[in-house]
Amino acid sequence: MSLFSPATCPRLVVKVGSALLVDAAGAIRRDWLAGLVADIAERHAAGQQVVVVSSGAIALGARRLGLPKGGRASLEDAQAAAATGQIALSGAWAELLGAQGLSAAQLLVTLDDLEQRRRYLNVSATLSRLLTLGVVPVVNENDSVATEEIRFGDNDRLAARVGQAAGADGVVLLSDIDGLYDRNPTHDPDARFIERVERIDAAIEAMADTRSASGMGSGGMVSKVQAARIATAAGAHLAIASGRVERPLSRFAETGRGTVFVARPAQPARKAWLQGRLIACGTIHIDSGAARALQDGRSLLPAGATRIEGSFARGDLVMILDESGQPIARGLSEYDADEAVRIVGRRSEELEAILGHAPRAALVHRNHMVVA
Repeated sequence: MSLFSPATCPRLVVKVGSALLVDAAGAIRRDWLAGLVADIAERHAAGQQVVVVSSGAIALGARRLGLPKGGRASLEDAQAAAATGQIALSGAWAELLGAQGLSAAQLLVTLDDLEQRRRYLNVSATLSRLLTLGVVPVVNENDSVATEEIRFGDNDRLAARVGQAAGADGVVLLSDIDGLYDRNPTHDPDARFIERVERIDAAIEAMADTRSASGMGSGGMVSKVQAARIATAAGAHLAIASGRVERPLSRFAETGRGTVFVARPAQPARKAWLQGRLIACGTIHIDSGAARALQDGRSLLPAGATRIEGSFARGDLVMILDESGQPIARGLSEYDADEAVRIVGRRSEELEAILGHAPRAALVHRNHMVVA
């Protein structure tokens, strides 16, 4: 597809799913991987900088350790499998990229690395420097230390966040399915293929199915649509394409078979980072007047809030819900939760007497907020 060609997409993220890279016996599919690396080398020679987000460490480690259920029987098994399999995974990428004259670099990240602003900027700077040096970064979630509370759980959303951090123009999710269908094609032969998505709305989200076609990966179509929401908000096009072919990037370029989610106009960097954050520490419910104000680009004032939920500190991410309970915005709270509870529904001139100190004007300032 032209949106992802070296001429129009200077920086590309390619995500590789476990079912593509690892066979049923838990071994690397080296011939297939060599073909993908050849695709990457061709794009690199044409001037495109490529970042790889690679699954497969847990599946590879589970085979070496003899762990049941592909290493996912428990968190401890997954961590042990990831620690073991990551060596094999990074070695394969380094060897095959080296055979094409390319240098590989390994980055292992956790959810916190991309949720915390300073660490996110460090990841961004590292990726940028590696790419300008002509290196191919190979990124994976650091599953050997991540826990359920601080992990992505799938590499689809990780790829979108890495694309955001890298300033990528496009993200391609190579998967065991060739794109988005209006119904699950494994259960409904009449399912309709969706070629292009201009806007991710409730109808698109309803088409997603949580199951992975192979059963080996951790993500399904839901995670891919969520990834598309993150990537397109950051100004990057995202494609879901089949990896169950030889030379999958070349095949995608030749046939155009895949679902393309078209990028929205890029937001300022800080707001794009906020849009992509996944963990909210609390919730602020608001009335209809406040909802209209937010849509008009204004800050959220205490007077427009109706209820506070959760335990959060100033600077934590909170979700903002309208009267029907639908998310309308997200942003960084200007108050700790205990103070926010005390000033819900109060007018600005009342706040100093309630709190005992000069208050901040907004619960969530418009400069630290993104509206859905």
